[in-house]
Amino acid sequence: MSICHAARPRIGREGFLHLPGYLDASRQSTLLGQIRDVLAASPLYVPTMPRTGKPFSVRMSNCGPLGWVSDQAGGYRYQAEHPLTGKPWPSMPELLLEVWRQVADYPLPPEACLINYYAPGAKMGSHRDADEEDARAPVVSVSLGDDAAFHIGGLVRAGPKERIVLRSGDVVVLGGAARMAYHGIDRVHPGTSPLLAEGGRINLTLRRVRALGAER
Repeated sequence: MSICHAARPRIGREGFLHLPGYLDASRQSTLLGQIRDVLAASPLYVPTMPRTGKPFSVRMSNCGPLGWVSDQAGGYRYQAEHPLTGKPWPSMPELLLEVWRQVADYPLPPEACLINYYAPGAKMGSHRDADEEDARAPVVSVSLGDDAAFHIGGLVRAGPKERIVLRSGDVVVLGGAARMAYHGIDRVHPGTSPLLAEGGRINLTLRRVRALGAER
């Protein structure tokens, strides 16, 4: 499969890679249709914080063998079924698997794709992806829809941050020294992309959950 590389890669701190326009308009539209099929089977829901039960401002779902979920009773975790429907997560679209193969530099496929929908006003506080067994596997994310103000910092939440704009079709890789870096979405800029008829932004985050040799 040929994927458009619309701009030169932007490399920041070691292990952080920003690939602007990695998916061209046609691929974005194709992927969006596949994600809408996933959401028809595994609808978006509102997760809650482990300690406080406070709802997230984004709505979430997953595809792949495992899905990342959060609630007050069980905390952050991966599981094989949707927390509301009890059904297994749908398969991951092949286009996403192809992106992983091209950019991840890791011998095993992703096991989870977290689907976050950012409606106008939604954001994601500074966090790091630390619920996976092997931090040698990178985190790969794909942006669809409206522009988002993204920040990436260091290994402490309060450290200095670099800010960039993520646009529809962009791919980001957090690996190496940046794998455990704090990062988040400060805001979404409404009306900056025509891709989603309802507006807003979808972010697709690909993760390998289990370490090499730990398949079960």
